[in-house]
Parts: sequence; C-alpha cells; structure tokens
Amino acid sequence: MVQQITQGIKISVTNRFEGMLEDNTIPSYAFSYTITIENQSKFIVQLVSRHWEIIDALNNTETVEGEGVIGVQPILQPGQSHTYSSGCLLNAPMGAMQGTYTMMNLDTAENFLVTIPAFKLNAAFAMN
Repeated sequence: MVQQITQGIKISVTNRFEGMLEDNTIPSYAFSYTITIENQSKFIVQLVSRHWEIIDALNNTETVEGEGVIGVQPILQPGQSHTYSSGCLLNAPMGAMQGTYTMMNLDTAENFLVTIPAFKLNAAFAMN
C-alpha cells in the first residue's frame, strides 16, 4: 500500500495484477487498484476531477482526465472517506501510475490539488 497526505486529504492505494488478455495476438496486462480518499481536514471537500499519468515498461504513456471517479463526485465531511476500485490495461507486464485529484473546499469554494502517490503495477511473473 502507498499513502500520501496533501492538505489534509489522505490517499491510500492498493493494487494487483488481474491477468493477461489477448486480442489479435497482442497481449494486454490487466491491473486493478483500490483507492481510499480520507478527509482528515477540518473542511467539507468535494472531489471534482481526476488526472492520471499511466506509463508501462515499454515507455508508453497514457493521460486520463475526467470528472469525479467512477461516475461520482463524492462530498466528504471531516473524518469521512470514500473508497472505489478501477483498473487499467498495459502493453507490458510492468508499469506505474500517478496523478492528482482536483478537490473543492466547499467552505471557501476554492479548488486545490491532491497528489495521488505513484504506485507500481507489476505482474509477479515479470519480477524474476
């Protein structure tokens, strides 16, 4: 698990290799990840959008941006958390992800960035 706190928002990430997919003899490597966003600040916050940088061992990079996470823009009171799971496909059995969430402090109506810590995506068989 990797964790990071930015401006009172704690991000915790776990991930795992789900297996290989083959489409027209081109392999893809499936990974899942679960993220918990915990509001440790004294303010009410809302997750507005996400920005991801995904890179694989072949140096392919993909940028993913969008509103919210998994179709929601959760509002978190102080002490509350939101957990969700998602996944990605890589062209190699190893890679990494990192990014940011744009959050809004609903008490001040100001946006701020929260770092999603970098985490590695590794298929166990590729580690030898």
